[in-house]
Amino acid sequence: MANAPGRQVRCAEGYSAFIPAPLPPNLAWTSKLVAALSDADRLIGRLAGEGARLPNPHLLMRPFVRREAVLSSRIEGTQATLGELLAAEAGAAVDRSPDDLREVGNYVAALEHGLRRLPELPLSLRFVKELHAVLMEGVRGGHATPGEFRRSQNWIGPPGCTLANAVYVPPPPGALMSCMGEWELALRDATIPPLLHAALIHYQFEAIHPFLDGNGRVGRLLITLLLVERNILPTPLLYLSAFFEATRRDYYDRLLAVSRNGEWEAWLEYFLNGVARQSEDAVSRAERINRLLEEWRLKVTGASSKTPALVLDMVAANPFVTAKRAAEHLGVAFTTAQRAIKRLMDASIVEEVGNAQRDRVYCARAILDILEEPARLSPA
Repeated sequence: MANAPGRQVRCAEGYSAFIPAPLPPNLAWTSKLVAALSDADRLIGRLAGEGARLPNPHLLMRPFVRREAVLSSRIEGTQATLGELLAAEAGAAVDRSPDDLREVGNYVAALEHGLRRLPELPLSLRFVKELHAVLMEGVRGGHATPGEFRRSQNWIGPPGCTLANAVYVPPPPGALMSCMGEWELALRDATIPPLLHAALIHYQFEAIHPFLDGNGRVGRLLITLLLVERNILPTPLLYLSAFFEATRRDYYDRLLAVSRNGEWEAWLEYFLNGVARQSEDAVSRAERINRLLEEWRLKVTGASSKTPALVLDMVAANPFVTAKRAAEHLGVAFTTAQRAIKRLMDASIVEEVGNAQRDRVYCARAILDILEEPARLSPA
């Protein structure tokens, strides 16, 4: 194959494994690929501009991070919804497996850890191991050596499959560190257009599959962190897991088609389409949430207390709120927090949800509805 993505090797145990070739490949710059890159560059640039102009990007970032965590974890089989995660974080009782909520919560923790570490530690093998350690702490699969690259063979396929009938077998343990060393060199290559770079790095990471568990989630975390490190986005508002989850079959098929047939251009077009659509999607959600918050602030302006406006800031970060959490977060009396929430209820900003007799839970349903909308899959 002229632009072979790698090679199959026969292992002593009798199975074949795939060793990817070093990046970058020689790409065929088709008109479709050029158009896809142009579209993605334009739209992520618009997202970067809108994100920089938002008056409260850090508040809006929090629910977006949690949406990403839910959807990336759902690809791996968890069932927790965004509403359940946000409600649990607000202190509400949620009828969902604690294991699912912990896995999603660990994804949030790993992303936030990565964002804190970027100014002091460049993306690297050490960085990746740190992400994995946070992601896998105390969850199912936590036995799979959190923070350590695998020393045994793994494989990908339907439940119950073996090495003999797996859909895909990544590099054998003896070749793993050589592959990861080449991947790290490619990670530092600043000559590749950033969006293509992110797509190539993501493919290669998934092809190597360096951990016993958690590879998909770490690989998707790295997309966002790479775009932030390369200064493509001022704040991490773009997340591709919504697109990957909504097109899950295509996501796996495109990755596998690179390894099997060297179909780089099809993978890159798919990835760039995801960037374009999710950039549009994120701008739309952020703008609508921000308009709501502006309208709501006008409704509570002039109150004798500033507490309702402060609770509104909490709602921007998490549409679920309780008087107890508001009092603790704002350092005010419980009754003061209750009165502030009552003011938001009277203004039709929040409504009571559930039927708790103590520590009642309230939700800004309009914000939650925007966050839970399905991913945009076609141009606006």
